[in-house]
Amino acid sequence: MEFRILDENFIDVDVVDVFSSFIWTDRYSAFGDFDMATAPSPHNLASLKPDRYIWSLESDRLMIIEDIRITTDIESENQLIITGRSLESILERRIIWVQTQLSGNFQNGIKKLLDDAIINPTDPTRRIDNFIFQPSTDPAITSLTISVQFTGTNLYEAIKGLCDDRNIGFKITLSSDNEFVFSLYAGVDRSYAQFTNPYVIFSPEFDNLLNSNYFYSKANLKTVTLSAGEGEGLERRTVEVAIESGAESGLSRREMYTDARDISSNNGEILDQDYEDQLAQRGRNYLAENVIIKAFEGNVDTSNMYIFGKDFFMGDIIQIVNEFGIESTSRITEIVRSQNEEGIQVFPTFVTIE
Repeated sequence: MEFRILDENFIDVDVVDVFSSFIWTDRYSAFGDFDMATAPSPHNLASLKPDRYIWSLESDRLMIIEDIRITTDIESENQLIITGRSLESILERRIIWVQTQLSGNFQNGIKKLLDDAIINPTDPTRRIDNFIFQPSTDPAITSLTISVQFTGTNLYEAIKGLCDDRNIGFKITLSSDNEFVFSLYAGVDRSYAQFTNPYVIFSPEFDNLLNSNYFYSKANLKTVTLSAGEGEGLERRTVEVAIESGAESGLSRREMYTDARDISSNNGEILDQDYEDQLAQRGRNYLAENVIIKAFEGNVDTSNMYIFGKDFFMGDIIQIVNEFGIESTSRITEIVRSQNEEGIQVFPTFVTIE
């Protein structure tokens, strides 16, 4: 793999093609990161500076150099360790400054958060001049709705939480005009659950599932939450929220409590139904963190039968079948590319859906 170094003005200043190891990770609905180990030469120290960018032909993401570490050892070679995160991490540099109500179209809600914090904020010092929003025309995104309230939340955490709740990906890429382009996207279903797209199956039967680990746990499952908003004691406003399949009863019912006191009706300015929708959304967010864990991990061959970037992509849903016949419909949430003395390897990371 070869990597280009861009300065703060996106001018190409160097090429990195000699290193002892390089790990580059892209993610579906989160920032990616990289880790490079190379020689601490005067040339590398002058080139690999904080706030510069690293670009790779293998990825559509751009990484920001953040951390530099030099290790010395009399028994082995000295090393320069460079790490950083992708452009999506810049969202962490902003918070939702004032109480913000989002209601209606999901994509428009995300755009409002970005407009208020980065693209067209009332305080010009918060603006990032080359940041733009690129709307999606995918019905999987345009059909989504939202009802939520934020105050003081980190912008990255807010957007990531909303996208995770709806299984939508987001990314920030660099355009040919050196603009930071934010966009939402949805993976394509290539599993047995649909009949429109060609299947992508990883299985020992096809010699493309090299090894696998399967894990299932209901220990942290919650099926219903009491989402509590403003008020005190018996006057506190609450909404019961259940998982999509229902709260269940008896031993199958698993309860939790969601403290949503920060969600305000602004002394009745927000309609009761809108306020309850916001409480319900907060409850769903917490329930989403307490689900059945079904993990299907493994090394797959992405260079023969199914090739990443040609037959399947980030966020796609694929089928995994292990040697015991256990099947998993899984989403590709991460692509890890690594290079060391053993060569170049590509590892998809799967999150089990069902």
